[in-house]
Order: sequence, then structure tokens, then C-alpha cells
Amino acid sequence: MARLVIFLLLTVFSISLAAARTDFDESNPIRSVTDRIDSLESSLLAVLGRTREALHFARFAKRYGKRYESVEEIKLRFGIFAESLELIRSTNKKGLSYKLGINRFADLSWEEFRGSRLGAPQNCSATLKGNHRLTDTVLPVTKDWREDGIISQVKDQRHCGSCWTFSTTGALEAAYTQATGKPILLSEQQLVDCAYGYNNFGCNGGLPSQAFQYIKYNGGLDTEESYPYTGVNGICSFKPETVGVKVLDSVNITMGAEDELKHAVGVVRPVSVAFQVIKEFRLYKAGVFSSETCGNAPTDVNHAVLAVGYGVENGVPYWLIKNSWGADWGLDGYFKMELGKNMCGVATCSSYPIIAA
Repeated sequence: MARLVIFLLLTVFSISLAAARTDFDESNPIRSVTDRIDSLESSLLAVLGRTREALHFARFAKRYGKRYESVEEIKLRFGIFAESLELIRSTNKKGLSYKLGINRFADLSWEEFRGSRLGAPQNCSATLKGNHRLTDTVLPVTKDWREDGIISQVKDQRHCGSCWTFSTTGALEAAYTQATGKPILLSEQQLVDCAYGYNNFGCNGGLPSQAFQYIKYNGGLDTEESYPYTGVNGICSFKPETVGVKVLDSVNITMGAEDELKHAVGVVRPVSVAFQVIKEFRLYKAGVFSSETCGNAPTDVNHAVLAVGYGVENGVPYWLIKNSWGADWGLDGYFKMELGKNMCGVATCSSYPIIAA
């Protein structure tokens, strides 16, 4: 028996947990005690014991290709996973307008997640006095710019607080396709490496409004192909000959003015926005997110994204927003945020670019 346990533990350290189980079901993690438990799951269970939570954790680890380097790390990640599972269960019992669910962040502590995925809070001074002009145009009841074919694919910022660069490129890619009818993918890495002089800080955070200014005054933004993403701070390697888009100017939404933001999203194009991510949001699965604890002050916002539409779900108005945590997070990489309350500061720091077509 002792030799068997040692063999199973060694298996944990040598196997890359890369295979995915497509039939994973959070709502019924233990479908039957007769479920087939493969060698990987058995290896984890040899450390943790055959409990309901341990079985759920083993399947989570396999689905998301997790690699744990020691027995101590297995126990640490399992403890965090169990806390995430309890948060999901307790939240979903409340009958709120949104649901949480297991995703690849479930074994990361809030401190780890915040340090690797969010930027430091930024002071959105550019939006203290906005320059977006409201018109008498009748807004559509609902809007989803994906239906117009101008929204690029969901990307993944990985372990870098570069969300602001993905919000920036998302807005520019939409504006370019809207103007030309052609798709384009633009370089986040150029902004990470080169936009420091405009109060941006690479993987430590920044703002789309400041990124638009950098692009405007520094010759444009390269394509993603010519300046690919690495997810780490690097040396600026901007190449003027491979510029994909140039910015003539940018328009700022007055801080907190959701009527302006809705007008811009409804009739102009997608808008870069920022908001405050709180602990439970990382496990968002579906529905319209709302919170009584997140802030909406300029110094609260810590994550930049792209508002691509709005609508109403079960009587709750929402913003439809494109994230940069991969297409396997949330609603295929998107989420819905309650509209009308400047929820979590979603209208605190909003802007969109005007490009040279």
C-alpha cells in the first residue's frame, strides 16, 4: 500500500494536467460514486482523500490543465478551491440577478488573482469633464455590436495587469472594422512596452484614455502580428512600417454619466470603460452582476474592459461588456453589469477613439 501511495504522488508531479473534460458540470460535480476515476484524479485523491470536494477539485484540475509541484501546494490549492466552492454555493442560494461558477481562477486566492489580473487603481482625471455630445437620435432599445460584425475575438491578458491595453485595442479594432469593413488585430504589447510616458505602467496598470493619447502622438499602433503579445513588461520595439491604425483624437464620457455612455454605445461604437473588480466577480458565470460593496470613485476602478452593448434581462437593465480573461470565462468571455446605478464605477472612466480611416 505504501508503494502505491508513493507511486500516485509521483504521478501528480510528473503529469501535466492538460486534458479537458467537456462534460464537466458544476451543478452536479459528483454524478455517481461509480464514475470512472482516472489515474490523475486518483493521484490527487491519494493526497486529499475521497471526499465530495476532493472529487470536484480533481475534476477541476484536470479540466483546466492545472500543475501542482508538491503535496503542500496541492493542499493549499484545494483549500482555496473549497473556499471558492462555498462562496459560489452561498451566493447562488440568494436568488440574485447573477450566478457564480467554477472557472480556472477557483484555486487562486483573491490576493493572487488581484496581483496577476488587475491593475492598480487609476485616477480617471480625463473624464472629470467629458466631451461626448448627446444628440436627439432615438437610441435602440437594445444594442449588441457583435451583431454588426465589428467586435474582434476575446483575448486573454494572462498573468499581467494589462487589461487597459486590451480595452484600448478592442475599441480600436471595432472602430477600424466599422470604418473599413475589414477585421484587424492590434498590438497590446506595444502599449505595455511603450506607453509609459502617458501615465501608464505596463503590467501594473493604465487607462485607455491615456493609451489613446499615446497612440495619437507617437505614430500609431502596430498590428498584433507584427508586435505579438508576451504578457510581460519589455523593451519598446515600435515599428512605424507595420502600424495598423492611427488615432486622430479621443472622446471622454463625463464621469458617472450613464446617459452619455448609453448614447455613445447605442449610436456611435463600443466604448472603453473601467470598473472595480471585487472578490466574487472573478467567479462570475452568468446573469447581470450587481453589488452593494463595490465602489465607483475614480480611485476605485482597477480593471478596464469594453462596453459593446446594453439590454434588459429578467427586468434588470444591463451593460454587455467584453472582458480579457479568455473566452472560457463568464459568458464566452463577456459579462453583464447592471445599468443605471454606475455599478462598480462602470461609467466613471469611459472613452472611445476617433481613428484615421
